[in-house]
Amino acid sequence: MNPQERYETIVGLEVHVQLSTRSKAFCGDDASFGGEPNTRVSPVSLGHPGTLPRLNARQVECAVRLGLALGCEINLRSRFDRKHYFYTDLPKGYQITQDAEPICRGGALPIRIGSEWKSVGIHHIHMEEDAGKSIHDQDPRHSLIDLNRAGVPLLEIVTEPDLRSPEEVNAFMSAMRQLVRWLGISDGNMQEGSLRCDVNVSVRKKGSTALGQRCEVKNLNSMRFARKAIEYEVRRQIALLEKGGRVGQTTLHFDPRTGRTSPLRDKEDAHDYRYFPDPDLPPVVLELAYVEGLRAALPPLPWELFRRMVEDFSLKTGEAEILTAERPAAELFFQLAAQTPDARAAAGLLVNKVLPWAQEHDCPLDSFPLPVQRLASFLELVHQGKVSTSIAYQRLFPACLQHPDQDPETLAQTLNLLQSKDADFLQTLVGQVLERHPDKVLAYRRKGKKGLLGFFMGELMRASKGKADPQAANALLRRALEEEG
Repeated sequence: MNPQERYETIVGLEVHVQLSTRSKAFCGDDASFGGEPNTRVSPVSLGHPGTLPRLNARQVECAVRLGLALGCEINLRSRFDRKHYFYTDLPKGYQITQDAEPICRGGALPIRIGSEWKSVGIHHIHMEEDAGKSIHDQDPRHSLIDLNRAGVPLLEIVTEPDLRSPEEVNAFMSAMRQLVRWLGISDGNMQEGSLRCDVNVSVRKKGSTALGQRCEVKNLNSMRFARKAIEYEVRRQIALLEKGGRVGQTTLHFDPRTGRTSPLRDKEDAHDYRYFPDPDLPPVVLELAYVEGLRAALPPLPWELFRRMVEDFSLKTGEAEILTAERPAAELFFQLAAQTPDARAAAGLLVNKVLPWAQEHDCPLDSFPLPVQRLASFLELVHQGKVSTSIAYQRLFPACLQHPDQDPETLAQTLNLLQSKDADFLQTLVGQVLERHPDKVLAYRRKGKKGLLGFFMGELMRASKGKADPQAANALLRRALEEEG
């Protein structure tokens, strides 16, 4: 047996979400991404002596909203602490965070692995500020420091050790990114550092209930890197244990170029950081009415709408996944489904036409040229058989985008796209098709090759340029073939 098959992977995450606030956590500095290095700073974010922090109310609101969405217990009284460590991108020599009394405890995030759902427990969520950025690859002899990010508000979500594979970690991070964007509290952009995670990895023999010694891989801002880091760390720890060694509690760095982890330092415990309550910030005390007001204002959550789409509207899981990736798409689906008898056709229109067009043209869905009523009218034409599906999607829909002020049926009539049930028109087409293919007519009548009906229908629809009503045309074709048989 492969040694790896005897072990179980245990992963817990510390996810850092950078919040979409205008100002930093404890001062009025611009908190937006980018800018010339060290220009979005002030005496407070630079840690000048005598400066005092002040709380960002928007950060508290974001924390409560995320906690409510995850089913956490919201602590009506929480406090800030100082976490001491010394590094060049931390101007004050400590980070303002929450240790003993975080704002949220408990809760869970549902994730989907294939066709199965799994609930990943949340240990707690706390508020804190970000550090600056150290840049090591722009000067051969010096490390450079950009403090624009110092003081930007963060939420840290600490999970229970419930994850068992890189695939589950990927699903969790994807679901968390979806949720923070859904709630409008972060853009979730991993490339810009708005969403990143520390991964705590350990292994244990299968059947064991005791947790192994964990190692923490710091600051992974790519799911590809997280997967590789976990895979390498699992192999390393198993090999070490199989040789009779011991896994040490270590903080690790992952090098994407080599695909390996390497020690940064021994893993700190709480006492190493010398936590104590921040004397410059009073406790955060929330009114129950404030929390309940935020709870009442929460939108339906993505996993709830996913289940509704699949169970109530019979959508395919792939369609539901696309439509719940972003909140505006989900909302548009339910608005459109309420105005059309065919919800699956509504999903198909959004997935295959509306969303690709919006993405290609970098157009937010609330600015899409066709309002819901126009999209519903378009679908109604297809549903009633007035325009064939292929003609509707290939010709009418592009025309609707070019003329968004025109009703789709009027536009279809102008472009001569409406299907015809006219018996004389269809009978003429039937005669022409049968006359062009006497050998196949003979095969149908004399040899019983009834499958040729599909061929004749295709020829007839092509001859009519998609305008023939399929049901009426099919009936006339059958009659013509059988009458002269």
